[in-house]
Amino acid sequence: MYIGDIGSASDICTGAHCQRSSRSPDHQSALPHHQSRFSVYSPRRPAVPYTVIQPQHSRTGSPKENPRTITAEVFNPHGCTGGRCHGSARPTHNNTKECKGLECKLPVRIRQEPQQHPCIGDACSRGSDVGRGRLSFAHMQDRAEQVLEEFPEYGLRGGPSSGIQLTCDIKPGFNEVQSEEALVLHFHLAKGQEKLVEQLHGHEAEIKQFQSTLSVQRAALLTHQREILDQQRRMFEQMEEVKTQYNLLLDSVKHLSVQGPQGIIESHFEGLRSQTRTYPREAFMHKMNMDASVTDADRPLLGCGSCKAYEYCNFSADRPRCEKCSVCLPGFFLVAQCSIDADRICQDRDECLEIQNLCKEQNKCLNTPGGFRCSGMSERDAAAGMCGRSYFYNSEMEECQACSECDSHPMTSPCSAMSDAVCSNPSEGRLSLSWSGDVVVVKGSEFPNVQLLIRGNSDGNLLSCTDGLVVLHQHGLVWVDHNLALRHGCRSFIQACLRLNSSEDESRDLSGMRVEQREGKSIQSTSVSGAAAVEPGHALVLSLKSASNQCNQDNDSVHLQSNLISPFSLFWLSHDTGAVAMTAQAVASAHYHTNYRPAFRVSSISDPYMVRLTDDNRGVRFRESGTVKFVLQQSLYSMGQACVSEGFYLLAYVNQNGSSAELTRTYKPGVHFRDTSISLSAATTVDSGDMLTFELLAPAQCSVRYFGDDSGISMLSLVWIPSAASTSLSAAVSRKGLPSGAVRNKPLFFLQTTSEVPQVTLARTGVLLPHRNFIFREAGTASVALDLRLIHSCSLIKLTLLEEGETKGAQAAPIAQQIGGPMQEGSVWASVGLRVSFQVHNGTVVFATVDCVRGRVNHIAFDAGSSISILWTVA
Repeated sequence: MYIGDIGSASDICTGAHCQRSSRSPDHQSALPHHQSRFSVYSPRRPAVPYTVIQPQHSRTGSPKENPRTITAEVFNPHGCTGGRCHGSARPTHNNTKECKGLECKLPVRIRQEPQQHPCIGDACSRGSDVGRGRLSFAHMQDRAEQVLEEFPEYGLRGGPSSGIQLTCDIKPGFNEVQSEEALVLHFHLAKGQEKLVEQLHGHEAEIKQFQSTLSVQRAALLTHQREILDQQRRMFEQMEEVKTQYNLLLDSVKHLSVQGPQGIIESHFEGLRSQTRTYPREAFMHKMNMDASVTDADRPLLGCGSCKAYEYCNFSADRPRCEKCSVCLPGFFLVAQCSIDADRICQDRDECLEIQNLCKEQNKCLNTPGGFRCSGMSERDAAAGMCGRSYFYNSEMEECQACSECDSHPMTSPCSAMSDAVCSNPSEGRLSLSWSGDVVVVKGSEFPNVQLLIRGNSDGNLLSCTDGLVVLHQHGLVWVDHNLALRHGCRSFIQACLRLNSSEDESRDLSGMRVEQREGKSIQSTSVSGAAAVEPGHALVLSLKSASNQCNQDNDSVHLQSNLISPFSLFWLSHDTGAVAMTAQAVASAHYHTNYRPAFRVSSISDPYMVRLTDDNRGVRFRESGTVKFVLQQSLYSMGQACVSEGFYLLAYVNQNGSSAELTRTYKPGVHFRDTSISLSAATTVDSGDMLTFELLAPAQCSVRYFGDDSGISMLSLVWIPSAASTSLSAAVSRKGLPSGAVRNKPLFFLQTTSEVPQVTLARTGVLLPHRNFIFREAGTASVALDLRLIHSCSLIKLTLLEEGETKGAQAAPIAQQIGGPMQEGSVWASVGLRVSFQVHNGTVVFATVDCVRGRVNHIAFDAGSSISILWTVA
């Protein structure tokens, strides 16, 4: 609002000259109050008369445009006295007779007065031009009229003019003054819109909160689903374990059920023997005629021969044979002793019935073979001695088991609440043994199945050589290695096989290697290895097979190198070591591949809880830490010259905590339109949850087909041994000191690639013959796999493992030897390797040499394909 200068107080009309001077005392007393309410009215000046000029209408009758501001002209007419003052006689036209249309509905105070002789600005005839130059304008907001209404003394309701003119320009359709009801309605609509907007904002906030809650619930649901899947997976694993334990329990029950009738027969025989001492011979003969088909009391059982004191004659097999008497396990009691015609009978002890309140009142007792189980028992309860005396808590089976009894053998560790007693080795056996022998071809044997004879000194406690077979006498696990060097003229290939005969009618192939045909019938070398769980009476058989009869047309079709050292060797492990054996057959591939990861299916396994295949069947997972000795033999058919020149690699990986690392690899020269086999053997330590996987690499321009069948040509065999009874060491050929040129019995030097172990070490710098000698610090059994990749022009290449003499100056004694022939035409590399098992003691030193006959060794690879792996097991 702009307020113009209205002059000094002397310019304002007073006394009789002003028509409003005669206002009532009430009005005069009310004036200071309004002057205090509005700062625009100065208390030092009296009120100035004003005149409100109504808005004029245009010729069309519509009001003029109003920029929503009110211009007030404040002036002082000079010389105005009494009735001459302008606006002193302002008529009132607010009666209802003069209103028309909607104007009649408006309140009287806001009705428009009729415009009679309006004057605006300089057009006023009654106004004086004196002082017009000093006029100033006050621009007021629309609430100016409302303010004036609150001051009736200013003449809004027909009073005299106070010297203020208000001019309003109203634009049609833009700023027309609405009715009071319309304004109130507009105000309520605005308030409703505000409330609606607030409600919409509130709903939007609630929706966002619901969305956030939904996201949290969705995440929780996904987490719950993952937990359910993990629980299902664990449940399936537990179901498999329960099935395995159930099968073991079922076998035990069957064994007990079979022994029952034998005990009855034994008691019947005892009665017959007593009758021979009581009745005359005639009565005895009459009685024995009734049971003549069963036994003869005074003579050994027919068909068994003479069994030892700790053996009995078993008639359950196809033919009677002597077997070792069983031993009652801890938690079983003796029912009947072992006799010549029946095994020892043992019965499980029911602790839940014999011992009252065994599991206390709040728990339930369940009898198990060799022990019992209390529902709700925790390891803390077991550690407090809840299992009782002579029992320990087996955390794996989650039950109490009877402690082992060492009988006459010394006890290494006594039984405690959480562990079983540990007994020393029995005097008649050991935890591991080894044996080696020679192999020759049976004279007169022809293809398709040529039998190989195994010859060697029999070890009455472990095995014996009978008719060229190795017959085992002990329960346990065996690992077999056969180094083979031969030449043949058979079409395509011949197959070297290792077979396990459990009886005359039952047998299975443990492994097989295919040896391809070469030009000139040159010598080729290969190794066949396998592992299995064995029982007394099982036999190992070696043979050569051919798919073609062309081999028999030549009298000299197969020539086997007979001057090899220890071509056949094995080591035996007692079940007391806790070792596990597994064989798995590789699945044949339906298409040709270059890089190939074989998949397997289990053929046999001694303990599926400790060792099992992975979910994709392409690897082996281990339940506990230990040492694993493995061999993979893969048969294949290849096409392309790149196969011959570049050859194939077979790699082994160990996956630990999700990261896979290469363990070792071996090399095999390729063939073109031929069948062949590649083999990789090594030993390594593993932890709980580790996986062992394999991969075959072939040249990109080489087409390869991988086979797998029941003949053992593509087989994975392994033995897992607990860490307490085994360890391993691996080393690669060193680039320093590599023999080259005309090499004759030169030693190989190595660099250790695994961590140090106390049982076996590689001689280091500063000692005699560093990086050459492997020194054993503890007695036991060693199994060695040595592979060499090289370039040579030798007629024969010999790889030998020797043992250093115990005395100074003594000549080294060879342990094993393998012979390879000349390099294949078109091939860049050649390979040769040997595998052997032997006994060691504290201080045994072994090393390897290479010998080239009539030729040169040009290069020995040190980066890949040339390595040694040693497994040590406790004696």
